[in-house]
Amino acid sequence: MFETIDFALGKDGVAVVTIDIPGQPANTITERFRDELAEIVERVAADADIRGVVITSAKKDFVAGGDLKEIVRTLSRELSVADARDMATQMSPLLRRLESSGKPYVAAINGSALGGGLEIALACHHRLVLDNPRILLGLPEATLGLMPGAGGTQRLPRLIGIASALPLMMKGTLLAPEAALAKGVVDGVLSVEQLLPAARAWILEHAEAQQPWDKKGYQVPGGAGFADVELGNLFNLTATQIARDTGRNLPAPIALLRAVAHGTCVPIDAGLHIESCEFAKLVLDPTACNMVRTMFVNKGELEKLSRRPKSIEPASIAKVGVVGAGLMGGGIAHSAAVAGVQVVLLDATAEQALAGRQRLADEFAKRVAKGRMAQEAADAIMARIQATSDYAEFAECDLVIEAVFEDLQVKTGVFAQAQAFMKPGAILASNTSTLPITDMARDLNTPDGFIGLHFFSPVDRMPLVEVVVGQQTSDTTLAHALDFIRLLRKTPIVVKDSRGFFTSRVIAAYLQESLAMLGSGVKPALIDNAARLAGFAMGPLALLDDIGMENGYKSSLAERAALGDAWNEPAGFKVQEMFCATLNRIGRRCGKGFYDYPEGKRALWSGLGEVYPALSVQPDVEEIKKRMLYIQALEAARCMEEGVIGNAAEGDVGSILGIGFPTWTGGVFSLIDTVGGTAFVTACDELADHFGERFRPSSWLRQRAERGERFHVREQ
Repeated sequence: MFETIDFALGKDGVAVVTIDIPGQPANTITERFRDELAEIVERVAADADIRGVVITSAKKDFVAGGDLKEIVRTLSRELSVADARDMATQMSPLLRRLESSGKPYVAAINGSALGGGLEIALACHHRLVLDNPRILLGLPEATLGLMPGAGGTQRLPRLIGIASALPLMMKGTLLAPEAALAKGVVDGVLSVEQLLPAARAWILEHAEAQQPWDKKGYQVPGGAGFADVELGNLFNLTATQIARDTGRNLPAPIALLRAVAHGTCVPIDAGLHIESCEFAKLVLDPTACNMVRTMFVNKGELEKLSRRPKSIEPASIAKVGVVGAGLMGGGIAHSAAVAGVQVVLLDATAEQALAGRQRLADEFAKRVAKGRMAQEAADAIMARIQATSDYAEFAECDLVIEAVFEDLQVKTGVFAQAQAFMKPGAILASNTSTLPITDMARDLNTPDGFIGLHFFSPVDRMPLVEVVVGQQTSDTTLAHALDFIRLLRKTPIVVKDSRGFFTSRVIAAYLQESLAMLGSGVKPALIDNAARLAGFAMGPLALLDDIGMENGYKSSLAERAALGDAWNEPAGFKVQEMFCATLNRIGRRCGKGFYDYPEGKRALWSGLGEVYPALSVQPDVEEIKKRMLYIQALEAARCMEEGVIGNAAEGDVGSILGIGFPTWTGGVFSLIDTVGGTAFVTACDELADHFGERFRPSSWLRQRAERGERFHVREQ
């Protein structure tokens, strides 16, 4: 008897292997599954009465690939070269044995086949997929920091050609059944009634089976090798695109390219060996572990509301109020309405509220015009949004979110008016990015029902919500706020109340350091280009122009007023002051900032060099990158020391999803672990000696480094 597979041999000699990994909602490739599949392959090869095998699934998916949690546990250990080689050859030889055993195998794909799941199907001699548009097939490993390691880089190009296969793997493209059929990835798309009978019939019609690449005279469709001009251009273009898009920070895409380019030049067995070697190199690189752990395992746990207080009944949030119909408020209203929630969108006047609603309608109209949305869907969403200036309309709301200017007096005025009409038990939330929640809750009737919900702009595209818990915020309020975030299909992190919370503090450190560099004579183009090379989506000066220089400046002024003598002037404050108070160049919105915007295009302001003359000798790019990355990691460590962020998982997810910290690092805390605590502290001390005490690590961080204490514990 098998634990992960049901093996049923029919009277016609066709065996049906049904994958059903116990205790998991989806089939993943486990060690037990590999062992049992290997046993079945040998049994089938040795038994003359077995004519062939149909592989299918008992779950809604076919096989969802490797077990990501198990992958992280493995990669987080200190692996030797031998360990990496063993990991790289866990599945590939088994699938090679399956396809070369002489018996026909058919994949009856009745659910999504991703990563290793599709690689199993590719090793089969025939592939049939259920006619269901929700089913997806693909090899998305490159998006995880890995690459296909069970033959995918060799079989897919040999099946559909390099020019078709390479972009699919590079982008991690997921294909619906009809698209997979059109590409040649599968051989048929069938109904549920037809799937298994057709698979059986194919086996009965093929006494023996051999893959095309095992037949004499086989040629890769479209050719292979470096002599072909078109393929050579494709390889060169792909390598250039990888360098441009990743800043050479991600090892997986280039490893995948090498595996395809070199592996398809040689026979399949040699190609599989090349793939395994490239995969083993990635296993030894910390990037893969960092990315998988943060972007898939930890992100997934947070989306399952791992921080939600237990034993509290789920909230039923049917109607929400949003105060402020600007970009943030409108974005929150948009996301809630898309999720099926009724929305009351309020602003100071009915005209402003209606204008905010109209902006949303205009956005949906553009999507409809481009064929990205049906008119009926747009109409249904807009029907859920009511524009008003009357706070009495909040009477039936389960949650009211304030999204007005970052001004304490304005916000407290909103709270006073909103709570006068809100029903008992309704949650009041602030979208503040910096102001302490506890301070704002002091004059509220029910401070235990008040919480911070910090969304990020543009709200409809940014997946993170920073949930800020004040001193009096109740567990019920937190639980129900998290229920709302899950309803929006966003990712929450929970942080303790403080000025700036977590994400704003970390990104402020980055922006202030960049302004300090500008003020000291580092060329602005060098600053922004170095940031992109480090893995940021855009340079900090361009980012400041886009979000508006005055926001950070006003925040600094408010902090100075609140803290008095305890205020520490940020490193780039004088540059902020120069641009906001003297030059009145506050960003793209007014058409001028660090950049000018002739005809909507971005061009560095020619007068920058006069305001901040460039140093005769510019710093090294690597030094600039280090300053940008390390100052954020240091601020994140301070947040953990102060208890603002509770664990490294949330800090890493928050830094990547909320403020665009480079994905390849795995996040701020993963970066420190990757560098190594002692090496990180030493490097920060050197930066402090050259650029200021803001880089000086705290005693808490030094002691952690001395103890060899990591933010993410290594598996034993």
